[in-house]
Amino acid sequence: MSAVVVVGSQWGDEGKGKVTDFLARKADLIVRYQGGSNAGHTVVNGDKKFMLHLIPSGILYPDKVCVIGNGVVLDLELLLEEIDRLEKQGVDTSNLRISSRAHILMPYHKRLDELQELGCRQLGTTKRGIGPAYADKIERVGFRMIDALDPDFPSRFEAVVREKNRVLETVYGDPGYDYEELLNRVQDCMDRLRKYVVDTSILVNNAINEGKRVLLEGAQGTLLDIDHGTYPYVTSSHPTAGGACVGAGVGPTRIARVLGVVKAYTTRVGEGPFPTELTDEVGDYIRARGAEFGTTTGRPRRCGWLDAVILRYATRLNGLTDLAVTKLDVLDDFDRIKICVAYKHKGKIIEEFPESLRVLKDCEPVYVEVEGWKCSLEGCKTYEDLPLKAQRYIEKISELTGVPVCLVAVGPKRQQTVVIKEIF
Repeated sequence: MSAVVVVGSQWGDEGKGKVTDFLARKADLIVRYQGGSNAGHTVVNGDKKFMLHLIPSGILYPDKVCVIGNGVVLDLELLLEEIDRLEKQGVDTSNLRISSRAHILMPYHKRLDELQELGCRQLGTTKRGIGPAYADKIERVGFRMIDALDPDFPSRFEAVVREKNRVLETVYGDPGYDYEELLNRVQDCMDRLRKYVVDTSILVNNAINEGKRVLLEGAQGTLLDIDHGTYPYVTSSHPTAGGACVGAGVGPTRIARVLGVVKAYTTRVGEGPFPTELTDEVGDYIRARGAEFGTTTGRPRRCGWLDAVILRYATRLNGLTDLAVTKLDVLDDFDRIKICVAYKHKGKIIEEFPESLRVLKDCEPVYVEVEGWKCSLEGCKTYEDLPLKAQRYIEKISELTGVPVCLVAVGPKRQQTVVIKEIF
């Protein structure tokens, strides 16, 4: 059995946590392959709501092995807070495994992120230190989990802290950090986390070799990919399917299917152009009904109609084999629902997602309209239970992308998931 990758097909916040949690019931191993604590997954299980940032959504199943891969940047203190919070909610975290190659996000990364965002950059980041942590990884001055367990770590860490303090003090007028205090914080965290640290690439590949079901979970979405997203309004890693191979330590031939999660409409947070954005009462209604506020920051999300241009782009980049449509129930009350099928730019019709943000900013959406179903989807258990007009909306998404829809979410709870075709 090869691996299945779950990716976001828009700007993130598509409901990947719910989809991963649902699929994890049949998986043996769930792997988070990139991002950091800037990601947020909300999973509703029964009457409990779980807020996850670093730990894979499959942690809610006691018999599943959950892996934080090498592509993730780890805020150690926040990870421990998350573990403690889950344990208090009755969740067993003993099956958590952390890659020895995962990089550590240090307090100075968060400080630098805040100061840079307050300065001239202003990209709308979460100020969680993600960009500076990945920058240090690329500049080869970062520290992996295995490095923090090495006897030489204190001396290497001192040299880096000294350099970070010099930048903080001279560029930003910030007092910087006391090296001893910072070292103690890192070592205290590592004392608690060392039992989880293993070579997860071996773990994941062995599971695939043994015929086990492996689910690879990304954070953010395709349009936030550092290479293929709406740069510079992007994250600092690769949420796309190719990032799963690098971030989990598996070869591309181990991937069997790529499931793209798409919200029944479109949202994004932060800055940057958004062709189908609704800044009127319709957008406000979608935001309120869909509870479109960030899990990590609480920021209100920008809302708009579904954009099929983006979905075709995500299909091409990720090699999507299946789609999962989430939050279909949010559209229950609309008489007519719009779908963007192309853009108009200076009188010219564009069907492919443009690489230039200047062009994207000036694009007008070209819409088709479908009839709304005007009834609640809450009680739907099967595809046949969905009203015919809701079925036609799903079929239209599949037609516009060329990708079959396998799952439809009609509410936030685990059981509010309509299975059209099984992934495992």
